[in-house]
Amino acid sequence: MRRLSLAIVVVTAIAASYGLGRYNLHLQAGSTRGRHVLYYVDPMHPSYIYDKPGIAPDYGMPLVPVFAEDLGSAPSSSPLAGLPAGAVAIEAATQRLMGIQVAPVEKGSATRSVRVVGRVVPEDTRVYRINSGLDGFIRETYNDSVGMLIKKNQKLATYYSPDALSVASGFLAASERVPGAVGNDGNRTMPFPGTLSKQGVSSMQGYTDRLRNLGMSDVQIKRMAVSRQLPEYIDVVAPADGFVISRNISPGQHFDHEMEFYRLADLGRVWVVAEIYEQDAPYLRPGGMAQITVRDEARHLSARISNSLPQSEAGGGTVKLRLEVDNPKFILRPEMVVDVELPIRVPPAVTVPLDALIDSGARSRVYVEHGEGIFEPREVKTGWRFGERVEILRGVLPGERVVVEATFLVDSESRLKTPASGPAPARTTDRPAGVPAHLTVATQ
Repeated sequence: MRRLSLAIVVVTAIAASYGLGRYNLHLQAGSTRGRHVLYYVDPMHPSYIYDKPGIAPDYGMPLVPVFAEDLGSAPSSSPLAGLPAGAVAIEAATQRLMGIQVAPVEKGSATRSVRVVGRVVPEDTRVYRINSGLDGFIRETYNDSVGMLIKKNQKLATYYSPDALSVASGFLAASERVPGAVGNDGNRTMPFPGTLSKQGVSSMQGYTDRLRNLGMSDVQIKRMAVSRQLPEYIDVVAPADGFVISRNISPGQHFDHEMEFYRLADLGRVWVVAEIYEQDAPYLRPGGMAQITVRDEARHLSARISNSLPQSEAGGGTVKLRLEVDNPKFILRPEMVVDVELPIRVPPAVTVPLDALIDSGARSRVYVEHGEGIFEPREVKTGWRFGERVEILRGVLPGERVVVEATFLVDSESRLKTPASGPAPARTTDRPAGVPAHLTVATQ
């Protein structure tokens, strides 16, 4: 009797399951009337699709139909009707809980300050190189250490060279044949008396040029013309006011005609070389102003962008910009590091706050508000980024409102409502018409 009772219970359960399955299939068939079924999916594995109704082979559950009306767009009564995939509707209470805020898309010009580091270098037109055009040896040097402030015509060193003294002898001989050539200042004191005198003047001028070429200063040439005595040594004097930035000689040192004795720099005006990004360079124009700040001293100096073209750095990405700075008190010294502030003004453009942008690297998007609580994802093309704003070249219009707070939360909600884009393991290559490519077709 017990076995008979157990058999009756099993048969009854099987019959009930069969009847329930038939009833569900009947309900599905009834619900599909008047609607176009694209395919059927396994409710436990939606990525697997079937071309006809039935029972899923894994868990024995009825397959669920997918209608063209559901896949193509939202019902006409839905607030998301007509919006692209990924649009989301978030209630006001949920928005407050998530901290969602929106801000309008604006169009206007922007001004910001670019802060970079600059390096002080001497202006190349104010750098003087002192050398000799012959061989000799250094006799003595005078207050010529690197960093010393030197006045024009100040004697820095003396040297001996037989070649220079022989040219000086010719100069004295030529000056004797020119009447009136020996004034207190070394200049002529009377007109040319005749052809012979003119030839003498021409010869004396030639000797003068040769002495200058050999390194003798105008001061020593005039002094020799007045005293009419041959000097024992040649003086090395400063051609202008400036600082000694390079010194290559010492007493008793032999030198050749290519050796540089000193390098002086007039630091009354200097350059500051600043390295900026290439994307900022088009907005900086020659004559534009900048501000230089001396570190640890809190001193500010005005600077002007020079007319020279910015120099591109090897490897790309940055360019060197040259600024001209008046330096009357010699606050700035060569190789000093300073802070540079460059104001940049860009033309009017459509911009949004930087927090509104979802940037995945390959693509950028924002979420545009459509009515109360409706947000649409929209891909955009970005331009410059200044401070807390970013330029939008394409994708939004001025006046539209975009999400600027809790943007990533809205993006997560949108992704949950969007079908996954990753491929699933394929069971067959057949796919019914209208089936998205990211879904896999399975056969029963």
